[in-house]
Amino acid sequence: MMQHVWTQLGPSIAAIMFSWTIYQNFFPRQLRGHIRRYTDKLVSYFYPYMHVIFHEYETDGWFKRSKAYLAIERYLSKNSCTQAKRLKANVVKDGQSIVLTMDDHEEITDEYKGEKVWWISSQKVANRQTISLWKEDDKRYFKLKFHRKNRELITNSYLKYVLDEGKAISVRERQRKLYTNNKGEAGGGYSYRVRRMWSGVVFEHPSTFDTLAMDPDKKQEERVNLA
Repeated sequence: MMQHVWTQLGPSIAAIMFSWTIYQNFFPRQLRGHIRRYTDKLVSYFYPYMHVIFHEYETDGWFKRSKAYLAIERYLSKNSCTQAKRLKANVVKDGQSIVLTMDDHEEITDEYKGEKVWWISSQKVANRQTISLWKEDDKRYFKLKFHRKNRELITNSYLKYVLDEGKAISVRERQRKLYTNNKGEAGGGYSYRVRRMWSGVVFEHPSTFDTLAMDPDKKQEERVNLA
């Protein structure tokens, strides 16, 4: 059966490859640009989806990861654990906590106000081996795909919701520390002295809302408000 299929497809594939070679070699670049624009317009009539790209690193920063990318990564963490086939782990809180996110070339779905969207984690691979100090050859990004009928909903409401939720998750999981000034430390260069002047320990207070001393009725009322 498969041999019969390949026998039928063989001439078609060969014709496509031949036509593509002729197009690349004999059509001027400017003419190819015009053809590409009209082709994109034609495809848009039959392809009803739009894409938004969020790059991992900011274009004008020194190895600085995009805040939007980090917020999206945190927001997608829950869905990634339940939907993605391959996950990658990022260690946070000084090695005491792990955030699981979908690996490269994975796709998960999300729903907002009854509308479905798709998140794809991708990576642009370099065409040649280079040594780059600016991460130019290791470009990861999230791609958001949605139906173009939901353009206003996504751009005006959903994206803000995702970024706010991602930031809120980061704040809840943020590790708090107590710092002490060590006045007696000296020696070394300036940066070394600054590091040695302050020492920090993880702040893990044993008190919880349940152990808080307050009127029982008021505590129950506050617990309902927090729920």
